[in-house]
Amino acid sequence: MSSLRLKKLGIDTCHETVAFLARRCPLYRAEEFVALARIEITGGGRRIVATLNIVDDESIMEADELGLSLLAHRHLGLPDGTPVQISQATPPPSLDHVRAKIDGAVLSPEAYRAIAQDLVAHRYSKMEIAAFLIASARFTTAPEVLSLTRAMASVGGKLVWDGDVIVDKHCIGGIPGNRTSMIVVPIVAAHGLKIPKTSSRAITSPAGTADTMEVLARVDVGPDEMREIVAAENGCLVWGGHANLSPADDVLISVERPLAIDTPEQMVASILSKKLAAGSTHLVLDLPVGPTAKLRSRESFVRLRKLFEYIADEVGLNAVVIGTDGSQPVGRGIGPWLEVRDVMQVLDRDPAAPRDLEERALLLAGHVLEFDPALRGGRGIVRARELLESGAAARKMRQLMKAQGPPPKTATLGSLRHDVVAPRDGVVEAVDCLRLARIARLAGAPIDKGAGVDFFKKIGDPVEKGEPLYRIHAAFEADFRFASKFASEGDGVTIAGPI
Repeated sequence: MSSLRLKKLGIDTCHETVAFLARRCPLYRAEEFVALARIEITGGGRRIVATLNIVDDESIMEADELGLSLLAHRHLGLPDGTPVQISQATPPPSLDHVRAKIDGAVLSPEAYRAIAQDLVAHRYSKMEIAAFLIASARFTTAPEVLSLTRAMASVGGKLVWDGDVIVDKHCIGGIPGNRTSMIVVPIVAAHGLKIPKTSSRAITSPAGTADTMEVLARVDVGPDEMREIVAAENGCLVWGGHANLSPADDVLISVERPLAIDTPEQMVASILSKKLAAGSTHLVLDLPVGPTAKLRSRESFVRLRKLFEYIADEVGLNAVVIGTDGSQPVGRGIGPWLEVRDVMQVLDRDPAAPRDLEERALLLAGHVLEFDPALRGGRGIVRARELLESGAAARKMRQLMKAQGPPPKTATLGSLRHDVVAPRDGVVEAVDCLRLARIARLAGAPIDKGAGVDFFKKIGDPVEKGEPLYRIHAAFEADFRFASKFASEGDGVTIAGPI
């Protein structure tokens, strides 16, 4: 069989495995492969499926080479120069289940497991993943959510911990600056409960917990080292990517986020599959509700809470679901460096610490501490406040930072600054969380840790014309222009009062 020489190309194809074939290839006729078709690549005892692109530029690769994107090269795991063969990929058998779902069928647990396995093997194109997500968004039963949760948790890594009570806390997101995990984890770990917190990096938001913690410490920690840290410190704050937890969920997220698909069913399966794979036994869920939050009404909160509780019960997770205020950003900072400032002000008992971030973190930490069988009922939040005010939580955070190691590089606050000011006198009536997050993202967060938005006013605060509402920070001129222009088109703050 004709072989091509493997070549790693420095191309980031954003969560999709892509291969590149020269049009002038003497071994395979490019015309036999329709551009963007799926091909199977085999060699060295390994096999992957990739989307094929045809290359006309002779400077990119030799005629007898097969180029791979960064993701495809990592998944195949073979060195450059390895002989490989290609063939048209046959559709995965589980695609029949996707077609059935499109037709409105209720899928079996076995069908969901087959879909999850093929997702992890990257046998689906983004178009096929989108079809599955859209069909599922139209109609998915609670038993199907349970099947999907179990299927995604079973495919990939699994963390196992000593002890009967392994706690965790999770927020469904959507509220800028809501970095409570970085306060809850050191409080709970200082108390003595095990809280191995694996967090995500941002996909469309200005910062994930992993992005923010990376300002203080290394978060790219493997499972074995993670176990050592938790054994020594009762907790950690690390990126979950190295643990390969529910990787099928990561594949789905890479498509659903750009399409803005965020159904209750998919959200529950996504979160709880990750927690099952992470070895959690007890979980506190934070569900913010507000006009620009993911949940915009009491009815949507109740529906999601009941679905979380049902699935958690069925998979053996002890879950407590808390509704919180999602009407505005939490704390002042939006973006990794600014959020770290807020977190450390709370932990270090700085008088300038944002009170709303502190109180929300104490509320959630209190509920987590209630999982301790030795703690009397109702004492959770009292104990949480004791650990914060005594400095025990701050000491524990610094112990976690030391255990995880220094961050890959030092972050500094973006030096390009623009104040967005009040157009008139009045009182802050509403804040658009989505718009503020978009402005921070345009400013460069989280790629640039020091980019983001420093938010000065809360709902109910009086403002005078020309007074700063928030400050945009950026490090690169293009990002600075994008964010400033977007803010000028709509600052995201509604002011009531004199015109």
